[in-house]
Parts: sequence; structure tokens; C-alpha cells
Amino acid sequence: MKITLIQADYHNEQHGKDLVMLLNAYALDPMGGGEALSDHTQQNLITTIAKRNDFLTLLCYVDDKPAGILNCIEGFSTFKCKPLLNIHDCGVLKEYRGLGLSQKLFIKAEEISRERGYCKLTLEVLEGNTVAQNAYRKLGFSGYELDEETGKALFWEKVL
Repeated sequence: MKITLIQADYHNEQHGKDLVMLLNAYALDPMGGGEALSDHTQQNLITTIAKRNDFLTLLCYVDDKPAGILNCIEGFSTFKCKPLLNIHDCGVLKEYRGLGLSQKLFIKAEEISRERGYCKLTLEVLEGNTVAQNAYRKLGFSGYELDEETGKALFWEKVL
């Protein structure tokens, strides 16, 4: 079995097709919300991402077939005065789970982050997704807190 990791080139048509297919598979998974990406998103995502300079996608292939994805967005830590990398989407197709692909994707994202001088990696994970939480702990992630008394940070949103 041949496992290949690449940084997606948003101007490469095949990378774009693979990215959308993998992201849609993740969106259809219960941990991705259980709903397909909208037609608008599927048709416009690649051209929209290609206009940004703060986005990173890693694609994982098994025997030259798309198997996993990691989408990341550069952020900035005001406390450290350095950029950071937020891991926004991580998905592995069901038939390729158990091969350690997500771990390989995370390790590659960390390598890139160190090369670029980022101060940290961040991510969000659902409370009920204990499989992912355990995997993230093995990779060195933990809940974010400044002080034990005030507790761990919570991820909130306001949909616009």
C-alpha cells in the first residue's frame, strides 16, 4: 500500500475535485453534520479558496486514490505576536480509516507550521467525538485554559 501526502494546489483541477469530494464525504458523516455541501459550495469552493493566501489543504492518497483531507486556516495569536494554524476540517473516507492517515496529516501540518514559524496548532472537536479526542490527545493536543479556576475555553458561534 502506497500512502502519499501532498499540499493541494488550488489551480490543479484534480486536486480541486479530490478536495471537494473528500470534504463532501466528511460533511455527510455524522461528525461533519450529516448533510452534503450545498451546490453553491461545491461549485465555488476551490475558486474562493484559491483567492486566499491564508489557507492550506493537505490531501492524502492511498494507492493514488483520494483518502483523506486536512483543511487549515492561518490565524494569529496576539499574546504570542505570531501566526498559528487552525485545523478546520479533518476527514478520512470510511474505507481508509484505521490506517493512521489522520495522524500522518496532522504530523505534516505540524511540520509545515514549524517551518513557517507558527506558535501553535488549534482545532475544535465535538464533545461526543471521543475517537477524535483520543487521537488528538495522542498528538499532543489538550483543552485550552489560562487558569484552572476559570476553566477551559469553549468554542461558540453566531451564524450570520
